[in-house]
Amino acid sequence: MKNVRAIWMIVISLLLGLAAVVVAGKWIIDRASVDAATVIVASRDIDVGTRLTPDLLQSSDWPRATVPPGSFQDAKLLDSRVVKVNLVRGEPLLETKLAPQGAAGGLSGVITEGKRAITVKVNEIVGLAGFALPGNNVDILVNAKDENDKSISKIVLERILVLAVGQDLGRDETKPKAVTAVTLEVTPQEAEKLDLARSIGTLSLVLRNQIDKSPGTTGGVRSRDLLTMHGEPPSPAPVRRAAVAVSRPGVEIIRGIERTEAKLVEKETR
Repeated sequence: MKNVRAIWMIVISLLLGLAAVVVAGKWIIDRASVDAATVIVASRDIDVGTRLTPDLLQSSDWPRATVPPGSFQDAKLLDSRVVKVNLVRGEPLLETKLAPQGAAGGLSGVITEGKRAITVKVNEIVGLAGFALPGNNVDILVNAKDENDKSISKIVLERILVLAVGQDLGRDETKPKAVTAVTLEVTPQEAEKLDLARSIGTLSLVLRNQIDKSPGTTGGVRSRDLLTMHGEPPSPAPVRRAAVAVSRPGVEIIRGIERTEAKLVEKETR
């Protein structure tokens, strides 16, 4: 009799445990379905300037409370769109990371509206030994002759975005890339200035910190500035001797009430 009661107790316990598991599982599923949303993400790493195709996209569950603004829930809305930044696998596709609709793939699709792309010929030294990568900011330095035909080195453009190095739009920070050309994003006025600068002198790229926005306003450096020692005291001004008046002997002449004085002039002797 006792064995039968124990068996019933075990059976009832198992049934209660199974019911608890079913209820808990249903609660978890219901909660997940309420708090999750579908977001389109990159199925693999995507380089800047790439035109999106279905094989580059996949849907992913995303917490509804943290869905990024501008994200997409339908992959069809992204068909043939062009990305203007590098994307990593699993990164959500956002409107701010895409070129305008209708933009062509490649470099033209990543140029900011109102700006232009201009390519500058570089060598290993001018190109910062390959450390100027797409996405970096650089200053443009020109070495030319001034109006007095004297050499001068001057920063002519600041915080210029590097769009591409060579024919590569992607950014690989693992190693530098030695190239012969760098493509920069500039305004039309900066493009004119850069074109004139490279025609009258030699250009150099100056890599700067990405978050440094301080201006590098300078007057430029000339040859005489390099040859002047820092802290060298100025040359003393020549001392001019004051003329000393030499008194000469004279003779006082009195004619009636008039009184005059005549100076004696020393006669040179031969």
